[in-house]
Amino acid sequence: MTSLAHPTSTIGRVFEHRFLQYRRTFRSSIFSSFLSPVMFLAAMGLGLGAYVSDSAAIGGVPYLVFLAPGLLAATAMQSASFEATFPIMGGLVWNRIYHAMYATPISPRDIALGNLAWIVARLTLITTIFTVVIVLFGAAESPLIIFAIPAAVLTGMAFAGPIAAFSATQKTPARFAAIFRFGITPLFLFSGTFFPITSLPDALQALAWFTPLFHGVALTRGLSLGTISDEPIAAAIHVIYLTTLATAGAFLTVRNIRARLVRG
Repeated sequence: MTSLAHPTSTIGRVFEHRFLQYRRTFRSSIFSSFLSPVMFLAAMGLGLGAYVSDSAAIGGVPYLVFLAPGLLAATAMQSASFEATFPIMGGLVWNRIYHAMYATPISPRDIALGNLAWIVARLTLITTIFTVVIVLFGAAESPLIIFAIPAAVLTGMAFAGPIAAFSATQKTPARFAAIFRFGITPLFLFSGTFFPITSLPDALQALAWFTPLFHGVALTRGLSLGTISDEPIAAAIHVIYLTTLATAGAFLTVRNIRARLVRG
C-alpha cells in the first residue's frame, strides 16, 4: 500500500483519535491517574512517615521526601502499563479501529507510533500534576525536581513499549492480569519506591538492578533530592537502560502491529 500523506500528519491522526477517546472518558481515570497517587503520598508520606523520618537508611531526609519521587516513577509505570494493554488490544481485536485506519494512508508504523506518542502525552500530564503536588507538599529538596518529569515519562515508556508490543499479539485480555499481578505490583513494592533496595537480601538487590522501575526511581529520587550529580555514571546507566528498553519496545510494537494488520 502506498501513502502520499506525510508521516508526521498520519501519526498525528492516530494521536488525535486517542485524544478524542480520552476526552469522552477522562472522568473515569481521574481517581486512578491523579487522586490515588496523591492519597497514597499523603497516607504513606505523612502518616507512616512520622515513624521513619530522618532515618539514616533513607539518607537522613524526611520519609515524605524519600517517598515522593519514588511514587512519581511508580505512578508513571502503572499508568503507562494500563495505556499499553487494553487500548492496544482493543483497537486490534474488539473494535478493529486500527484495521480501519490501515485501509487509509495511515501505516502500521503510524498507528504504533501514534499510540506511543499518546502515552507520552498522558504520562507528561500525569507526572507534571504529581510533581506540582510534590512541591506543594514540600517534598522536593531541589529545583532539579522539574527534570524528574521527563525521567518519570522515560520510566513509563520503558514499560509501555514492551507491553504494547506484547498486547499487539494478544486476542484476549486474559494474560494482562498476570502482567499486573506478577509484574507491575511486585515491582511497585520491591524496586526502591518505599524503602532502599539495600534492605533486601543480596540476591534480590541484584535482581532489582535489572528492573526498569528501580532505575526510574533512582533517577527521579536523585533529581528530587539534588544528589544526581554525586554519582554521574550511575545516572547515565539509569538513562541508557531506560532509553534502550523504550526504544526496543517501540521497535517491537511497530513490528507486531504491522504483522497483526497485514495478517488481517
